[in-house]
Amino acid sequence: MFNPEVPYDIPSLPVDGIETVKILKKVTPAARALSALNQVARLLANQNLLVNLIPILESKSSSEIENIVTTTDALFKHESDSSSADPATKEALRYKKALFLGFESVSGENARPLNTNTAIDICSELIDKQVDVRKVTGTNLKNQRTGEVIYTPPVGEDNLRNKLSNWESYIHDHDVDPLIALAVAHYQFEAIHPFLDGNGRTGRILNILFLIENELLSQPILYLSRYIMQNKEDYYRLLLKVTQEGDWESWICFMLDAITITSQWTINKVNAIVELQKQTSEHIKASSQKTYSHELVELLFEKPYLRTRDLIDRGLYRSRQAAIATLKSLEELGVLESKTAGRETLFINTRLLELMSYDTNEFLPFAYR
Repeated sequence: MFNPEVPYDIPSLPVDGIETVKILKKVTPAARALSALNQVARLLANQNLLVNLIPILESKSSSEIENIVTTTDALFKHESDSSSADPATKEALRYKKALFLGFESVSGENARPLNTNTAIDICSELIDKQVDVRKVTGTNLKNQRTGEVIYTPPVGEDNLRNKLSNWESYIHDHDVDPLIALAVAHYQFEAIHPFLDGNGRTGRILNILFLIENELLSQPILYLSRYIMQNKEDYYRLLLKVTQEGDWESWICFMLDAITITSQWTINKVNAIVELQKQTSEHIKASSQKTYSHELVELLFEKPYLRTRDLIDRGLYRSRQAAIATLKSLEELGVLESKTAGRETLFINTRLLELMSYDTNEFLPFAYR
């Protein structure tokens, strides 16, 4: 019998009998939606576009699941320099840094297989200090409303490392569809709960890295935490049901739905961003041919908040005066809006910022001169 106050001895992977008819019916639409998202991303002329935008949204929602609450506006505003940001925004921005730390570790020329050390590195970046596998006892999870203990993870460093080794072996050697394996591996990591803090956020980053390592995604652009945040109670309830009742089917179906719905949502968002970029480009060309350049428009959509140094760093202008003149010209055209922040002026692509802040994919048209 499961006792929430006793350290849980998690069964080793793999799990038998999880490829049920209900699960298999959900695998195909999830795989198709994810493949379609990956294809949309690959076809983008500017590969930096989504990489600079979607991970900010993932950072916000994944942090919010842990009650670290900030805004999309604050994250984009402080992305380049978080020194003046509030604590929640700083912590959410560390999520993005941790995500890209992990992305770099599993992709490129110096890629290494996803493993326990990857998780340790990610969690250390999230927490902003070096962490390691738990050595102390007394860790448990409680109901936030009642304070009741609902789960006590396994204890003992050697025991935890053995369970992580089993988790590590499974993510590289499983005999089920990789999307099913992702759901199983995510549960297992959360149940092991290897760190004193940051387990949930680390586990959600590992999901994205798993998809990249399995070549199901080329960039870290699956915004899964949006679905999880919207269905937070079900997320935790179904995780616990695996432990309490061995109900793998409900949990895996939840994660497959998350992949399907999130992939479709992201494709729609990408299409809206691309359309806005197209209309912005046409508006600048029609209104001020002198101001227009392809590289400038690309930059406008990589950073909703622009500073003069962004244009200079990109090599678009050599002088601060020329950069400011261009930004002010774009403000006159209704492309940007300026805002004073301390000693500097920020220029905001408000249409893009609103697209990234809300579910709607509509935006105000430009008034051509």
